[in-house]
Amino acid sequence: MTPHGPSVRQGIWQTAAKGFAAVLLLASPLSAQEVTITSQGGDLQLTGRVAGFDGTYLEIEGPHGPVIVDLARVTCAGAACPPQQGYVPTLRMSGEPVLSGFLLPALLEGFAADRGLSLSRADDAITLTTADGTVALHVVLTQTGSAEAFADLITFATDVALTLREPSPDERARAAAVGLSLTAPADGVILLGNDALVPVVSPRNPVRTLAPADLIAAYAGQVADWAAMGQTDTPLTLHLGLADSGAVEAFLAQLDAPPATTIVHHPTAAALALAVADDPGALGLATLADAGVAQTVTLRDACGLTASPRSVDLHTQDYPLTMPAFALVRSAVQPAIVVDLLGWLRSPAAAAIVRRSGLADRTVVPVPLNDQGERIAHAIDIAGPQTSLTDLQATIAQLRARSRLSLTFRFAEGALALDAASAANLRRLALDIRDGVHGGRDILLAGFTDGAGEAQANRDLSAARALAVEAALLDLLGTLPADVDLGTVGYGEAMPIACDDIAWGRRMNRRVEVWIGD
Repeated sequence: MTPHGPSVRQGIWQTAAKGFAAVLLLASPLSAQEVTITSQGGDLQLTGRVAGFDGTYLEIEGPHGPVIVDLARVTCAGAACPPQQGYVPTLRMSGEPVLSGFLLPALLEGFAADRGLSLSRADDAITLTTADGTVALHVVLTQTGSAEAFADLITFATDVALTLREPSPDERARAAAVGLSLTAPADGVILLGNDALVPVVSPRNPVRTLAPADLIAAYAGQVADWAAMGQTDTPLTLHLGLADSGAVEAFLAQLDAPPATTIVHHPTAAALALAVADDPGALGLATLADAGVAQTVTLRDACGLTASPRSVDLHTQDYPLTMPAFALVRSAVQPAIVVDLLGWLRSPAAAAIVRRSGLADRTVVPVPLNDQGERIAHAIDIAGPQTSLTDLQATIAQLRARSRLSLTFRFAEGALALDAASAANLRRLALDIRDGVHGGRDILLAGFTDGAGEAQANRDLSAARALAVEAALLDLLGTLPADVDLGTVGYGEAMPIACDDIAWGRRMNRRVEVWIGD
């Protein structure tokens, strides 16, 4: 958070208040979460909900957006007003049990150890104290699904949402209705790490590879038995985790039809694994660490491209069932120790804890061109009028002397806007450039598209996406270091990493990759 002096804050208050004071004076009665702020002269009032407080400055979300005021210079009325004396920094975090109940407590232990603080836990609350017994931070962790975490963020019931998916269009719309943007800026999105879903079957089922299109069709209720997927004629039973799990919600959102009504939802990962292992006709989706006694299955698409949850493919998010674990921060107005904690969550020390928890951490790893043989072979195999062998040779020649970084940027169909994981990746790349990690090297932002549309239009779109990433990167950096050379290129539909026969394959292909040279 960039600090502002009282005069600047007062100016923000005065400018905003003058614009809609009359409207605010006619506001509806206070809800349990609302407060009323009155200026020192008593002539201006603002009614809204507390979005953030850093011990000095208070952020109020009013009918016309956020206003930040110096609490000492106004009068605050309402149960949610922070105390003027004896303030204890508090951070509310709600979301997926694997994050709020397991990963975050481990991360808080690591943060406390790094900062020389003591940690105590009582139920779902964790308290960090200094050596003299002063409470430095009180953290309240609430275990919910991703949908409830977004709802908590929208209703001001939490400061940080811990999710395994991005917000849906409906959640974005409901947030916008209360003045909250869930299309978060890079600073408001922390990518904690990546987990993955993997298809699982019974060990008595001989299937070891499955087409993504068949997986989608099965869970959309379009397949009733294994014979329809080229296997022996065995009735198909479908299994998933809890319906309100962010991972399950994200997967079901990729279906091209309503989910099958026969899906069995299980309360725990262990229950799902046991049910699948016991039924030769079962098909399930489990998290990578929770397959248990069930047999994992590799995805192989209609183009012959294999997708498996290798560590490198989780880092690049090239595995189609990758589940990014997010912390979405509601307000930048936070106590200094919370700002410190949120920054520490992006540190190597935090990444080590994430890695030990079984997730792929945020470490940026190189992916040399020589390690992408299947992708290159497929590109050669499908070369034709749209992307010729000559085009492909030129592409490989340009990339041969470089290594791809695991940071990847992805887009909606036909769009230039980055998704939440890409926003976090953009911030990471900007910080690495600022800190000299890539000093003396050239960085190439290489854009790619799916195969829909004409070849030249796709090359133009891929180039535009690479330029959009470059512009966003330069906006974060302000000034590009003199020893870094940044360039862009658009390759269109060349070198796909997935088949275009289903939506998620096309989504994987719409990307900008980062290639580093000497």
